[in-house]
Amino acid sequence: MRSGNIQNRKIRRKFLSFSRRMVMKIRVKNHIYVLAISLLFGAVFAHSGAMAADKLVVLYSARSMSQSMPWIAQAAGLLKKYDLDMELVYVGGGPRAAAATIAGDTDVTVVGGVSIVRPFVQGNKDLAFIGSVKNILTHSIFAKPDIKKPENLRKKRIGVTQIGSNPHYFAVQALRHFGVEAREVAFIQTGGTAETLAALVSEAIDAAVLLPPIDAQAIDLGYHYVINGPELRIPYAATTLVTRRATIAKRQQVLSRFMRVMAEAGMILHTDREFTYKVLGKQLRLTDRKILDAAYNAEIKALEPRLVFKPEALQAILDEVAEIDSRAKKVKPQELVDTRYLDEMEKSGFFDQLWSGKR
Repeated sequence: MRSGNIQNRKIRRKFLSFSRRMVMKIRVKNHIYVLAISLLFGAVFAHSGAMAADKLVVLYSARSMSQSMPWIAQAAGLLKKYDLDMELVYVGGGPRAAAATIAGDTDVTVVGGVSIVRPFVQGNKDLAFIGSVKNILTHSIFAKPDIKKPENLRKKRIGVTQIGSNPHYFAVQALRHFGVEAREVAFIQTGGTAETLAALVSEAIDAAVLLPPIDAQAIDLGYHYVINGPELRIPYAATTLVTRRATIAKRQQVLSRFMRVMAEAGMILHTDREFTYKVLGKQLRLTDRKILDAAYNAEIKALEPRLVFKPEALQAILDEVAEIDSRAKKVKPQELVDTRYLDEMEKSGFFDQLWSGKR
């Protein structure tokens, strides 16, 4: 009996020892599991933090000073400041840019107003202007010295980026101002501003519609103003910020931050000439200070410091569109715009603080 009890105690001790070891192993394993899970979640959260910046696809339609604010925003680090990530895409020509906007391929588009007003009038009411960079046209028409005045452009080939674009509209209005009708000239589509100058140099066209800073290059190459656009001060929503109302509904706060980025980039454009020159020089491959000075001095006067709309600039486009589509007569400028972001920056004092001591 005694030997049986001893044997039982030995078995019990072995069992307890085994049990303790198993408990310890389970505890260790549990700690390892907890640690592994903690590390996993930590990695996930760290990854989430690294990816926290909201991404926007921003499209622009012309390589020009008036559409340079996204470049400036990137160079100045403003996107990081406002927790944004921007994919910037160039699509030459307003109509192509508008088509991409309608298709939902972009969150915001920097483009001439006419390319947006036309589809709006045709029924694409989802489109909305949320800011205006330039409310007059600053294009000009250049040609060789033998074409001395606007009347000499009759029966000549005039290069524009695209039919229906800002350069095309400017040419029609400017020629009309001097008594020349659009039907009296031949408009040649080039696809882009640089391509227009190249076409002029290669004599594929007789005259070119250009804007700063590439117009200064044309002068250096021996071409001259036939029509100096800035002197005409034609009202027109020449450079605008556009989105879809569906995008506003889904990404209102993201767009709010983006508009602050654009406002701050605009302030830099107006107040820091040297930084602007560095950005323009890099993007447009310009190193000639004289060309940069000429472009800046001509264009800066036309740009809106607070991205405001001018009703007459939008009405000018509606009047033009009404000539070929009577539905435009029923559209009011205010129907085209959504001013919530401009109103927000004005009422919150953001604009005042941004420009404090800058002018």
